[in-house]
Amino acid sequence: MMIHHLNCGSVRQIEAPGLPAAHAVNHCLLAETEHDGLVLVETGLGLDDVRDPEATLGGDWVTMAQPLLAEAETAVRQVARLGFAPEDVRHVVVTHLDVDHCGGLPDFPAARVHVLAAELDAALAEAPSFRYRPAHWAHGPKWETYEPPAGDDWFGFASVPLTGVAADIRLVPLGGHTAGHAGVAVHDGTRWLLHCGDAYYYHRELTADPEPHPVLDVVQTRSEATTTCAWARRRGCASWRGGTAAR
Repeated sequence: MMIHHLNCGSVRQIEAPGLPAAHAVNHCLLAETEHDGLVLVETGLGLDDVRDPEATLGGDWVTMAQPLLAEAETAVRQVARLGFAPEDVRHVVVTHLDVDHCGGLPDFPAARVHVLAAELDAALAEAPSFRYRPAHWAHGPKWETYEPPAGDDWFGFASVPLTGVAADIRLVPLGGHTAGHAGVAVHDGTRWLLHCGDAYYYHRELTADPEPHPVLDVVQTRSEATTTCAWARRRGCASWRGGTAAR
């Protein structure tokens, strides 16, 4: 399986100790599968967000995040540059439905959208709000929702395979950031890769001597629905990659 790592939306510049200031990114995965077409993990910001951010993202979020709003960074434009059409993306998997993780859903209207049921319920109940914006699902996505499973079948975590997807891609509930936040585990044929969404923000949190970021730590804490997601960072797997991290 070929996996492409995409930045689908640069946002506010962040200074990290010992590094020059750089834009934080919205990290997405695009998996070329043998039987399931393209599977997009997260969408980042979409075309509508770039063209009319006040309407789709909301002015408060735009002021806070300071997005670059570059059409070339949208997932649909990057899919095209790789030689594919939007309809080749048959499945979209989202860790949660914050604006910067699902803004590109309208660009892939034919795709099935996989998400934990608790997250979709929260988004529909709370929107419009700072984090959930109805414009991102006004087109009527083909939702596939999941309940958190029992057990610990994936590196000590519970996981649920995606319905209708032959490739080994799983939702891994990582509660805390939102009501139904999840990681997305993808097996590329050799090893597992876990896109852990917003279970952490800053790569140095994962070092042997963790280094919290003074700005991102505040943002992360204030945006959590509960405070239970930090423990997930301490559990082992082949690779962890967050949804928003300093380059």
